[in-house]
Amino acid sequence: MGAKMYRACLAGLIVSGALLWSAPAKRIAIASAALHQFEGGPPLASGHQFVPGETVFLGFQVGGYQADEARKIHIEYTLEAKDSRDVPLVAPIRGVIETTLSDEDKNWLPKERQSVLLPSFIEPGMYRLILHVKDALNGSVADATYSFNVRGRMVASSEMLVVRNLRFLRREDDQTPLSVVAYRPGDAVWARFEITGYKFGEGNRIDVGYGISVLRPSGQVLYNQPDAAREQDHSFYPRRVVPGVISLNLTPDLATGEYTIVLSVHDGIGGQNCETKSSFRVE
Repeated sequence: MGAKMYRACLAGLIVSGALLWSAPAKRIAIASAALHQFEGGPPLASGHQFVPGETVFLGFQVGGYQADEARKIHIEYTLEAKDSRDVPLVAPIRGVIETTLSDEDKNWLPKERQSVLLPSFIEPGMYRLILHVKDALNGSVADATYSFNVRGRMVASSEMLVVRNLRFLRREDDQTPLSVVAYRPGDAVWARFEITGYKFGEGNRIDVGYGISVLRPSGQVLYNQPDAAREQDHSFYPRRVVPGVISLNLTPDLATGEYTIVLSVHDGIGGQNCETKSSFRVE
C-alpha cells in the first residue's frame, strides 16, 4: 500500500471513530414540577380545589440543557393558563434562564417558580397550566400540562340575557337559601342572583345594569329603584357571569301579606332587556 493511500485510509478511520464516539445530542426536559397553594409551600394533592381569585403557584426544574463552549446556558419558557374551552385566563407568562456554569454545576438543574392569579369571576371546573420550555442553543423543546380544579357556583349558560338562581337569604353572608321565604316586619330582606347571556364588546367589555321594584300584595308599587346597580368592566378573560344582590329593610309597621320583587335587567352592549319576578311573605 502506497503512503498516500495509507494516509487516506487512516484519516477515514479517524473520522469514523469521531462519529462513533461523539456524545449524543442533549434534549431539554422538565423535572420535579408541582403545583402549590402558596410560594414555597408543599406540593398539592391531586384533589385540591382552588377558588376564584386565588393564586396558583407552579415550581419546576429544567434538565438536559446544552451549554456552549463558554459554559453558558440559555433556556426560554412560556406558561399559559386555560379553561376547559381552551380560552386563556391570562396573557402568556414568558421567562428566560441564562447563566454560566461552574465546575460544581455538573448536575445542577435550574429551578423556576411562576404564579397565575385566577380571575375572581371564573366558573367552577377543570383548568390547565401549559408549560413550554426551549433550549435556545440546540432547539430542543419540552411541553407539560398540569390540571387543577376550581370550585364555586355553577351558572348555566344562556344565549340570551337571563337571571339565574335568585335566592332569598336570612343574612347577607348566608350560603343556604331560605326554604320558606318569609320575613317579619322590621327584618332585612337579602337576595342574591346571577346575570348571564349578555354580549361582549371590544376587549371583553360588558355593560350590565338592573333596577328593582317591590310591589305590595295589592299590586301597588311600594319601592322603586330603576338604577339599583350597574357593572361596566373589561377583562382579558371574558366574564360570563355578573352577580347581583338585593337588600331591603322592611319597616316595623309593614302590613303582612305576599310582596313581589320585580328585577329588570339591561344589557347595554347587546341591547337586551329581561325581567323576572319573585315573591316573599311578611308574617
